[in-house]
Amino acid sequence: MWRAATRARTGFLIALGFAAGNPAAAQVTFGSPADPPRIAIGGGAFDVLPNSNQPTSRPTGLALGEYRFGDVLWILAPFVGVFGTGQGSFYGYGGVGFDINIGEKFVVTPSTSVGYFKQGGGLNLDANCEFRSGAEFAFRFEDLRRVGVGIYHISNAGIGKHDPGAEFVTFILTVPFH
Repeated sequence: MWRAATRARTGFLIALGFAAGNPAAAQVTFGSPADPPRIAIGGGAFDVLPNSNQPTSRPTGLALGEYRFGDVLWILAPFVGVFGTGQGSFYGYGGVGFDINIGEKFVVTPSTSVGYFKQGGGLNLDANCEFRSGAEFAFRFEDLRRVGVGIYHISNAGIGKHDPGAEFVTFILTVPFH
């Protein structure tokens, strides 16, 4: 459960280290109030760190879509989304994230969500209520589109009999509504 969170924190610390080492090149700000609501689409791999104690644990493809409302709660940006895996699992979720801008072009977005997980033929997460945490690392273009990589962990946080958790990685394209 903590592996993905540790990776997200490590990425965040690297980004902050870059900003601290190059203050003229990178100004760190929080939130993106000028960015409009946006749609995110992506694909990647689910269960990228298979659990040898789970016989159904193995990497599989993943596709996702999200609607991101923009900064509506100070610097917090709520979102709703869905993803499906190549083994038939489904996750519908809602949550909140916030942008950490490093200069004008690079954005780190830590986020957390909760939602409904329906197991397919793959990894058994042992509960329908699952929590997702992680971060997206993106490049923002002049027209406010973003291209990035998301690293996440999904877990039932101990509400099931077992809490195997899973990590997934996505490539994400975000397109704003104007």
